[in-house]
Amino acid sequence: MYNLKGKKLLILAGAGVHNKVVRAAKEMGIYTIVTDYLPDSPAKKLADEAWMLNITDVDAIVEKCKEEHVDGVMNFCIDPAQKPYYEICKRLNLPCIGTKETFDVLTDKRTFKDYCVQHGVDVIPEYTEEDVMKGNVEYPLFIKPTNSRGSRGQSVCYSKEEAIKGIAFAKTESSDGGFVCEKYMEKYQDIGSAFFVVDGEPYLVKFGDRHLGKPEDNLNKQVVCTKLPSDSSDMFEACVIDRVKEMIKSLGIKFGPVFLQGFVDGNTIRYYDPAQRMPGGDYDVILEKATGFSTVRSWITFALTGDVKGAIGNPKQCYRLNGGTALLLTVTVRPGKMEKILGFDDVLKMSHVIYGRQIIPEGEIIPATGDIAQRVAAFGLLIDRDVDIQECLDSVYNTYRVLDENGNSMVISKYRYEGEKNEK
Repeated sequence: MYNLKGKKLLILAGAGVHNKVVRAAKEMGIYTIVTDYLPDSPAKKLADEAWMLNITDVDAIVEKCKEEHVDGVMNFCIDPAQKPYYEICKRLNLPCIGTKETFDVLTDKRTFKDYCVQHGVDVIPEYTEEDVMKGNVEYPLFIKPTNSRGSRGQSVCYSKEEAIKGIAFAKTESSDGGFVCEKYMEKYQDIGSAFFVVDGEPYLVKFGDRHLGKPEDNLNKQVVCTKLPSDSSDMFEACVIDRVKEMIKSLGIKFGPVFLQGFVDGNTIRYYDPAQRMPGGDYDVILEKATGFSTVRSWITFALTGDVKGAIGNPKQCYRLNGGTALLLTVTVRPGKMEKILGFDDVLKMSHVIYGRQIIPEGEIIPATGDIAQRVAAFGLLIDRDVDIQECLDSVYNTYRVLDENGNSMVISKYRYEGEKNEK
């Protein structure tokens, strides 16, 4: 165990999901610094020091790190910081979880898809712009930017006219002007998987079913709940995981996270979206509570020491959560003014609720965008085998409320558990 007391750690971006990183580092005696261009980022309020430097301003951050004698840098779960993080670490000669090649593969959907095909990992059938123009496609199509964040620039297209508009829209939202056009996998289960590599060996730490909102609420592209472990866990271990592990190993990653999203299609997973970071949200808190393995503390230790073997806890089979069930709830609301929020603190007192974050405060006006702008809160539940899952869900939804100016409820797209009850 390293004595990291007094070491300086820079965390790129101060969104609420980084609060747990700041808290863990401070508990380890580490001096925490958070930087982004926002004066009121949540993690900045917890950190020992805050910088007003954009996470993409590599030159300024590098110079500031030299002046302040920063000992390590982290990009935990923010997409735009992945490549700047690599550049900063490279120029400061600090430990980094990846290389130029790994970040190229795991931040670009086009490059990632090609890499999957080369390594026998299944992907979604894809079409070119020429295919669309010539009618050589099977509708509906899902068109998205090659590089973006959240769900921006995405379209479901049911005709050639819609596809042409969707391609143009995706290009405007992509940082490189590119797009991906794929078969729309609406009827297939969406999954999120996260591996954590320790000493060159990838361990599955998260494998969950992502459940989307309702089309009538215009939230059918937004996750309202992720259930973990996935109902497809046994299939994944039997038919898919070895190929994915070998692909990750081929990248030469020695330590850190790899996040992959895909769709269940029979006895395989068709992957579509990568990242060299941890997923957003606070699943890490649930994972540590259920198993003792800490992605947060492990990465902090690596960032300050470069030790690729320094995992905190045992990552083997930890995604099974020791037989428990985790539900990562995202509370979405309909458009309008959030006049009053009720019950948040009461939800946090529930024994099965591990964490909660109020993402958008009272008084804000919610737009009808159908994207992350309608996510107002998040809760994480860890439910033991002998507890009724739907009862736990109901306790949260019946307690946490968001009211508009007329006192009407704004919460929509509540997740309802449709699986079997936990065995008693």
